Amino acid sequence: MKSLLRRKMMMLVFAGVTLAQVSAMAISPQALAQEKGCFACHAIDHKVVGPAWKDVAAKYHHNLKYVPYLAKMIKNGNSGIWGSVPMPPQNVTQAQAEELARFILSLK
Repeated sequence: MKSLLRRKMMMLVFAGVTLAQVSAMAISPQALAQEKGCFACHAIDHKVVGPAWKDVAAKYHHNLKYVPYLAKMIKNGNSGIWGSVPMPPQNVTQAQAEELARFILSLK
C-alpha cells in the first residue's frame, strides 16, 4: 500500500515539474525580454541606451546562423560593437539567450 502511494506521489511530482517546464517555455520572447529587463536599454524600433533590435537584426541580415553569436553576446555581455556603452552580462540561461537572439533576428 505504501509503495503504491509512493509511486502515485512521485508521478504527481514529476507531472508538476513537467508542467512547470512547459509553462516556462510557453512565455513569448517579447514577454521574456520584458521579464529580464531588456527594454530598460533596448527598444524594437529605436535606439535607447543600446541599439534598436531591428538594427541588430539588419546588421546580421536576419540570418539565424548568428543565433549562437548573439546569444553569447546577450549572456556574456559585450562592448565596442554598437558604441562606447558596454552591455553587461545578462542573467539568462543559454536557452533564453538563444530564444531572445532568434526573436531579435526575426524583426524586420
